[in-house]
Amino acid sequence: MTNQELQTLKNKFDIIGNDPALNRALEVAVAVAPTDITVLVTGESGVGKENIPKIIHAGSRRRKGKYFAINCGAIPEGTIDSELFGHEKGSFTGANEMRRGYFEEADGGTIFLDEIAELPLSSQAKLLRVLQSGEFIRVGSSKVLMTDVRVIAATNVNLMHAVSKGKFREDLYYRLNAVSISMPALRERPGDINLLFRKFASDFSVKYGLCKVSLTEDASIMLRKYRWPGNIRQLKNVAEAVSVMESVKVSGMSDKCVIDIDTLAHYIPKEDPVMLPAKMASGSDCENPAEREAIIRTLLQLKQDVDYLKDVVAKAGLTRSSAPALAAPETDMRMPESREDMVAYDDDPEDQDFGQAAEEDMSIKTANQELIEKVLKKHGGNRKAAAAELGISERTLYRKIKQIG
Repeated sequence: MTNQELQTLKNKFDIIGNDPALNRALEVAVAVAPTDITVLVTGESGVGKENIPKIIHAGSRRRKGKYFAINCGAIPEGTIDSELFGHEKGSFTGANEMRRGYFEEADGGTIFLDEIAELPLSSQAKLLRVLQSGEFIRVGSSKVLMTDVRVIAATNVNLMHAVSKGKFREDLYYRLNAVSISMPALRERPGDINLLFRKFASDFSVKYGLCKVSLTEDASIMLRKYRWPGNIRQLKNVAEAVSVMESVKVSGMSDKCVIDIDTLAHYIPKEDPVMLPAKMASGSDCENPAEREAIIRTLLQLKQDVDYLKDVVAKAGLTRSSAPALAAPETDMRMPESREDMVAYDDDPEDQDFGQAAEEDMSIKTANQELIEKVLKKHGGNRKAAAAELGISERTLYRKIKQIG
């Protein structure tokens, strides 16, 4: 497609942006439109996947036929077969008359199945039959009907992952995925963000009779740097909120409203830590005493586990080289009843190394003692409560108290 043809297409379907990935998706849609090949549109929620089936239908030989857009996730599982394939009178409670389904109504046209991953497995089997032979049966009927419908599906989830989990039929996936069109996320096309905002702000200024909102340079940069997890839909909502809340009625004095970064910040949601990669804490980040104690306790337990396992391996080696009758004492060789009991084995002087290792062990012992004393003091000497906070049993705590005196 030439740039002029591409721009004409965007104007017709109200598509804003010049990103290469977006242009590629539109070009593929135009290329497959004259055929009857099944198309799967992928992309995150809010990226504008619904534009692709409209473009395909408008450019196909079916453009004079009916076009239905169906959200599979919005139809209850118990009624979706009736919605898609119709039902006979009396086939279930409330079926007071025969009803033609979407596939029957759209004969000679196009059906867009959005959120196809939400389709129940039983309905997936029926959809596969329609795609392969054009045959379907109304709910409550045994008569096979025929339809000539082009199906375009869309999803915001990884269908191959759904297949691996048994939530989506593999044969249906390959039948739908004859041609795949991927719509880029808004954060992947930062150059289009300000274009879209200006378009939305202009539309809302006309709709509400308000001054058109424009952004300062630093506010524009902030807009581009935000992740936009809700993509174009979220950006449109932000543009509407800013226009309604910050703009004023158009007057003879001005028809523009300039928004700075401080004002815009009130309308940009804070980044959700759950949605972002975890940040590794540095030493200066751990200022909470409770967190610091938890870290120390975890490090101590790890050190004790390693020391105990080294001791078991070393003594097991000595036992193999000795006579079979000379078994190691039970108190030395028994396995702990639980992980928490491993801490009972870390303070044996025979297990300690010399030199640098000895200094490290002494510092760990000191930290261990200080932690136990601090927790006991916190709970007024209540050993049960102290043991619970330390994450060990009362029996282990008794042994530790006896060892440190």
